[in-house]
Amino acid sequence: MTEGERTSGTGKRVLLAKPRGYCAGVDRAVQTVEEALKLYGAPIYVRKEIVHNKHVVRTLEAQGAIFVEENGEVPEGSTVIFSAHGVAPEVYEQAKERSLKAIDATCPLVTKVHHEAKRFAAEDYDILLIGHEGHEEVIGTSGEAPDHIQLVDGPEDADRVTVRDPSKVVWLSQTTLSVDETLETVARLKKRLPLLQSPPSDDICYATSNRQHVVKEIAAECDVVLVVGSRNSSNSVRLVEVALDAGARAGHLVDFAHEIDDAWLTDARTVGLTSGASVPEELVQQVLTHLAERGFADVEEVVTANERLTFSLPQELKRDMKAAAAAAQS
Repeated sequence: MTEGERTSGTGKRVLLAKPRGYCAGVDRAVQTVEEALKLYGAPIYVRKEIVHNKHVVRTLEAQGAIFVEENGEVPEGSTVIFSAHGVAPEVYEQAKERSLKAIDATCPLVTKVHHEAKRFAAEDYDILLIGHEGHEEVIGTSGEAPDHIQLVDGPEDADRVTVRDPSKVVWLSQTTLSVDETLETVARLKKRLPLLQSPPSDDICYATSNRQHVVKEIAAECDVVLVVGSRNSSNSVRLVEVALDAGARAGHLVDFAHEIDDAWLTDARTVGLTSGASVPEELVQQVLTHLAERGFADVEEVVTANERLTFSLPQELKRDMKAAAAAAQS
């Protein structure tokens, strides 16, 4: 198919990335808040943003969720949900002290990294956690074994690492990092620490990898790549970086369609479009409408993987839902 055939009409087109948007962990976390509101009634307290997306947070607030920074802001005896990014053990202890009903919406793939951290710490390994300083996921994982974990924030940080025993050191990572940058960081670490061990399985989650892979596929053809996502969403920010590294002439992160600057589209013939793992599809559709109104009506979806993974709701919530259903039938 020729370029002309693919860009019919106005000659402008959109390459729409798939997979995009919600991953299984985000879907589970958002559902957890929605089901808790139905089951227990408002208000339901959520420690930190349940996922890093403005629209999702605002929508849940409108339904009766109250987002707080710490357990101390939650009235004693209330229900609190922990976000998808995971929390340190001390957060559970604080909840117990305040008699809070805690529901853990941590993504199971983040929980996997927590388990790895605890296991390697129990075996007295030094753990090099690759991630971004201050990110909630990093804080939560580090809290599992603070005496054993040191943060490595990018390739440059690798040169500053010190360990007790170079034969007993392992790297783990935040689940939402750039795959390529993480591999670069690991390579730098291995130059200094040849016996560095890897996690039993990839810590960067399937959804992060898949979204980055499809962006790499389309980027070189794009005059501009638009990523729908919030600025505090690590995986969304990484998608812009990946697009630029893979050959896109420009890349921008937007929460909503109205944030798109028409100047970005001047002289553009091909726009790439994707969204971070915490972004509902309706926001992508609004961007497509916005682009169509500006002549980009020809949309080609580029698919590199089909995601079918789902996670069940937290056990404590499922148990209460089951009890409520049984009570309603009796």
